[in-house]
Amino acid sequence: MKINHLTTEKRNQNTLDIDEVSSLEVVRKINTEDKRVPEAIEKVLPEIASVVDQVVVAFRKGGRLIYTGAGTSGRLGILDASECPPTYGTPSEMVIGIIAGGDQAIHTAVEGAEDDVEAGKNDLLNLQLTENDVVVAIAASGRTPYAIGALRYANEVGAVSVALVCSQDSEMSRVAQHTIAAVVGPEVVTGSTRMKAGTAQKLVLNMISTASMIGIGKVYSNLMVDVQPSNKKLIQRAKNIVMEATGCMPEEAEKALSDHDGYAKAAILQVLTGCSPQEAKDLLEKHKGMLKQALQEKKS
Repeated sequence: MKINHLTTEKRNQNTLDIDEVSSLEVVRKINTEDKRVPEAIEKVLPEIASVVDQVVVAFRKGGRLIYTGAGTSGRLGILDASECPPTYGTPSEMVIGIIAGGDQAIHTAVEGAEDDVEAGKNDLLNLQLTENDVVVAIAASGRTPYAIGALRYANEVGAVSVALVCSQDSEMSRVAQHTIAAVVGPEVVTGSTRMKAGTAQKLVLNMISTASMIGIGKVYSNLMVDVQPSNKKLIQRAKNIVMEATGCMPEEAEKALSDHDGYAKAAILQVLTGCSPQEAKDLLEKHKGMLKQALQEKKS
């Protein structure tokens, strides 16, 4: 497919005069186009949910969620992956982001990196990809050679392969087992896919990681009960979470958190049931971190 035939490369008829209008009108046009993003995502919610189900299965088998892409797409994957450990207490190797061109490409464009099909495979090979993993290859155009190489290798290994794209009937969709095609239309500035396409990718990645973490018990009600209290803000957040979940006073929350080295989930179980610190730990281990199941056993 010629690049000018791609949706992401077409000219936006609503912004042809964007270099002639006021700053207010420029940002108004950008805002109008941005409103199309959630509408595009709404159309592919079933596909996103299907991928989430695959990720939950992978996590339960000890597998990983691996994002891979070039440029903006790769950086967005790294951003989503890097937020999982502090938010959900996950080990850093559970959700991984890799980018064409390596770490240097996070900050600086590495020319030609996205065109290397073999690098897409080799970067996954270096991670010792297995059939228990899920690979989400991200590319607005759906034709990035690096991402295609990653998808092909994922299929060879038997991992779940997912294409997250912003174009219909893309090359990547023909390689991947699952496709999420959030088609947001031409960009405000032609081909600047860090804009609407990037926003769509970020929203979809938010959904995949968040819904998957909920699926494995990292959230109780809507509280991030596996938060890592690694700074003052998060220490206070952990205390607030325990108080919200149990209705206890600050002193009781602090005591329970102290018993569990700041681990909010175990502290909540202890406060709600009156069990000992060791029993709380044992119950959570028995139920693989699912707080509601641990609570049901203790209260039954």
